[in-house]
Amino acid sequence: MMALLRVHHHLLLRPRPHHLSSSSSPWRRVLPRATASSSRLLCSHHAASPPDASPSPSIVADLLDYLNESWTQFHATAEAKRQLLDAGFTLLSENDDWDLQPGGRYFFTRNMSCLIAFAVGEKYRLGNGFNIIAAHTDSPCLKLKPRSASLKSGHQMVNVQTYGGGLWHTWFDRDLTLAGRVILKDADGSFKHKLVKVSRPLIRVPTLAIHLDRTVNSDGFKPNLENHLVPLLATKHEETTVNSGEKNSSSSTKVVHHPLLLQVLSDEIGCRADEIIGMELNVCDTQPSCLGGGNNEFIYSGRLDNLASCYCTLRSLVDSSTMPEELSNEKAIRMIALFDNEEVGSNSMQGAGAPTIFHAMRRIVDSLMHQSMGEGALERAINSSFLVSADMAHAVHPNYPDKHEEHHRPELQKGLVIKHNANQRYATSAVTAFLFKEIARLHNLPVQEFVVRNDMGCGSTIGPILASGVGIRTVDCGIPQLSMHSVREMCGKEDVDTTYKHFKAFFEMFSDIDRKLNVDF
Repeated sequence: MMALLRVHHHLLLRPRPHHLSSSSSPWRRVLPRATASSSRLLCSHHAASPPDASPSPSIVADLLDYLNESWTQFHATAEAKRQLLDAGFTLLSENDDWDLQPGGRYFFTRNMSCLIAFAVGEKYRLGNGFNIIAAHTDSPCLKLKPRSASLKSGHQMVNVQTYGGGLWHTWFDRDLTLAGRVILKDADGSFKHKLVKVSRPLIRVPTLAIHLDRTVNSDGFKPNLENHLVPLLATKHEETTVNSGEKNSSSSTKVVHHPLLLQVLSDEIGCRADEIIGMELNVCDTQPSCLGGGNNEFIYSGRLDNLASCYCTLRSLVDSSTMPEELSNEKAIRMIALFDNEEVGSNSMQGAGAPTIFHAMRRIVDSLMHQSMGEGALERAINSSFLVSADMAHAVHPNYPDKHEEHHRPELQKGLVIKHNANQRYATSAVTAFLFKEIARLHNLPVQEFVVRNDMGCGSTIGPILASGVGIRTVDCGIPQLSMHSVREMCGKEDVDTTYKHFKAFFEMFSDIDRKLNVDF
């Protein structure tokens, strides 16, 4: 195993895309240099092709970097923020006045788990629309409870709660750790928000030996999520009192989190343990994202749902507005929205159910209006706008093909999946599907379609929430994947590059295609 890890760390990495040479240009795209600590872990010596090899370089290696950096929704947003700043986008605050200009590129974050970014076309006029791609930054996981410290049979345990609809049996016997954010109190009495990631295996949820559960293979593994899904931190007892759950224990718990856990976090952050006054931590798998399969055609990773969509979305906006001329003929506003809390219904300040995107659209229109007055400028803009809701899709499972409707079985490596549902669990219509497929046709990109079986329930995503909340034309789509909501998922490498090309083409040409179709006349 150690030999294999040494091989992984000495792989040759694909070079980063070249950036512009003029340091004085605000359009200069600066990408981070590869370092030993950010080395891509691939399952092969064959990395993606270098950027000069073809006019459409692969983004897969960069996606792996993004996945390995983005253990939580906070880290995913922070990494997106870093890349936007490096690409020359201007950071805005929702609390300040906005002074926007045609040709400008801007973004803001909310809760450091939601991000809105946009590029204004040079030929933008009042009433012109927004071309938007939206995704979500959160994934099913375990989260620490507000009081996480407990003792069981001489072991220090960490109490967790389930977030979203995860395949929780896949979290057993994994090398797990913690990541998220903490609130620190400075000596001067002020407070600060800081992200933290413990990179080493820290906790584990062990399964019960088969000798003590002889029927597990015949009856199935059915753990009680409250009693059995509790990670083990250490064995040493602490001197302080921890609520053991005993019936007669009525005194308040003196220890909210194990001192050992606080010490690990403070060592990672570089602060004193008593400076940590608040935290929001996710349980994370330490196994890195990588390529796999006989031909290295698969991506093995946690959180593909939905960080793979987030990265394709982010990269397509950056790469379609890197040079000034790429916005010179654009009449619309290109926008991306990365929301939190989709996995639990989007009903939060940082979720798609909040009016974040509507408020952003209104403020953008108001700022660009300047001295001119336009009747119903925002309403006309919304009516001209189009949203691509990007969330991962269910690929047909080779061992369970009957779980898919016979004529709608998306496959890996066959392109983006457009999702349909007559009951509006997806927001796709015949019109929005046609417009999105027309982009693919013009660029010779494969497209697949999905409809759930009539005898099965259908999941949903942010598409219907935004379509109804904002009143915007929407198509729901996603990269096909297997093992959705497992601690370890997989998708096709080619589908990532196809999705990036499709999204980038959407930004570059949708305005022209949309003018050719008039439905309400």
